[in-house]
Amino acid sequence: MEIHAHILETLGNTPLVRLDRYCPGGATVVAKVESFNPGGSVKDRIALALIEAGEEAGLLKPGGTIVEPTSGNTGLGLAMVAVLKGYRMVCTAAAKIPDEKVALLKAFGAEVHICPTDVEADDPRSYYKVAERIRDQEGAYLPYQYYNQANPGAHYRTTGPEIWRQTDGQITHWVVGMGTGGTISGTAKFLKEQNADIQVIGVDTVGSVYAYYCKHGELPSADEIHQYKIDGIGEDFLPDTVWWDYIDDVITIDDRAAYKAVFELAQSEAIFTGSSGGAAVVGAKQVASAADDAAMIVTLLPDSGERCLSKLNEGWMRSQGLLDD
Repeated sequence: MEIHAHILETLGNTPLVRLDRYCPGGATVVAKVESFNPGGSVKDRIALALIEAGEEAGLLKPGGTIVEPTSGNTGLGLAMVAVLKGYRMVCTAAAKIPDEKVALLKAFGAEVHICPTDVEADDPRSYYKVAERIRDQEGAYLPYQYYNQANPGAHYRTTGPEIWRQTDGQITHWVVGMGTGGTISGTAKFLKEQNADIQVIGVDTVGSVYAYYCKHGELPSADEIHQYKIDGIGEDFLPDTVWWDYIDDVITIDDRAAYKAVFELAQSEAIFTGSSGGAAVVGAKQVASAADDAAMIVTLLPDSGERCLSKLNEGWMRSQGLLDD
């Protein structure tokens, strides 16, 4: 019989899909569609690894509490594991998180603390610092996906090998959004161990630090770091989970281009992703336009746009200045 013991056994082996309608002609562009994971996002891949790392280190005891700052997807993956292992799950999130993600977290029994968006990362009101305070006050385990090497390690063990196998080793470019940096880094390390000529290109947002740091080796000035509308990628600090040795370049995509691409992809390929996936396909299309026709550009769509419908609609986008008149 083909019956799984629990839902997490369905994790990974997500499909690669050609984007020939969105990117016609020239280089081949394909997307790894991570909404096929059991929790609906790429972050399911790291959730079990993060919790097992805490168990192995003795930081998480039976019946204990997990707390994590999240834009939604990592929190949901952790919440699913917490349900199966009997842990209490607490999530802190910035106020810009879509309502759907908050509802999903609560549906899995997670406690959610909403924190201000427009504060510095080291501000005591930020969702990072609120998570740290809960850790200290309640003795909770804080996996901290931004610093925990189990994050990129999970992609080294799963995402990288899957892409190499699915493309028969023909991949020439790995182009993907940078949030914590775990997805790009762990996958890149594996792929470059197979073929050092594979180009690894991160996709960043305007107002984030990654693109500037990649080019200059230092953080941009404070006035160049600012808020943006894209969910799930970009940062205002440098996480330890970015393995810069395996990243060749970082390109920047603005809010309007990313949100526009969400609907272009849905209406050309029938794939509905979120704004970070929109940014990723714009980046992949840019790379493809400059690449040889024989190139194979692989990108990744982190989740489905269905969990962001409160933002992925004409009314909200027009109110944010994301649509042409």
